[in-house]
Amino acid sequence: MFFLKKILIFLSVFTLALCEEALESDPFPKPLIVEINEAQLKEWPVEEEEVQLQCTSWRVAVEANNLSPWEKIPEECADYVKEYMIGKGYELDLQRVSNEAKAFARSVYLSGDGKSAWIFDVDETLLSNLPYYADHGFGLEVFDSTKFGQWVEMGIAPAIESSLELYEEVLSLGFKVILLTGRSERHRSITVENLFQAGFREWDKLLLRSSEDHEKTATIYKSEKRNELVEQGYQILGNSGDQWSDLLGSSMSIRSFKLPNPMYYIS
Repeated sequence: MFFLKKILIFLSVFTLALCEEALESDPFPKPLIVEINEAQLKEWPVEEEEVQLQCTSWRVAVEANNLSPWEKIPEECADYVKEYMIGKGYELDLQRVSNEAKAFARSVYLSGDGKSAWIFDVDETLLSNLPYYADHGFGLEVFDSTKFGQWVEMGIAPAIESSLELYEEVLSLGFKVILLTGRSERHRSITVENLFQAGFREWDKLLLRSSEDHEKTATIYKSEKRNELVEQGYQILGNSGDQWSDLLGSSMSIRSFKLPNPMYYIS
């Protein structure tokens, strides 16, 4: 009996030793508590992610026409807008608009009288001014009409390829193409040359601002020009532009297509 008790005591002590060894060699990591000061938190990507979300929200509000008139993009969104404009996102958005517009163009009935019209804006709709805006912060600078006029006079703006696809499709379907731009009448020759160089041809009308139009807002100016087209018997079926002022107002098209542009706002 005494011998049995000794064995039980030995086994108890041995088991306890094994348990202590197992605890000391626990393979699972213990919780680690680290103090993080505010300076370290500012370096974390969480803040960058918040800026990204805020700038995305701002861009959506721009495209939805939910913002009041603004002169330049927010300072904190400079990198965001740049990355969007030169990255894949802008290109994909442009292509989606073009695809939807082509589908609509194929679906509508044309009267056959040569008066079924599709209106295109020029800047950031047919021609891209990204080379100019790349030198001016992608909208971070307040718009300078003199500097932009000098860029226009170079006549080297490239085509927006997805818009060129739509343009050619619309022509092939039998639409009369009308170009309605906020460019000045004094830039007619260089605009025609630039459009031809970029691949745009066979438009029916090219309407530019005359001297009496310069004090008008874009919405009023373009509405008046559309009114005149309707009076001339045109039926405006489609309208493509990068600004809401290209599309809103009187004598609106049956369907309008807004191209993305978070770089500037024209009322």
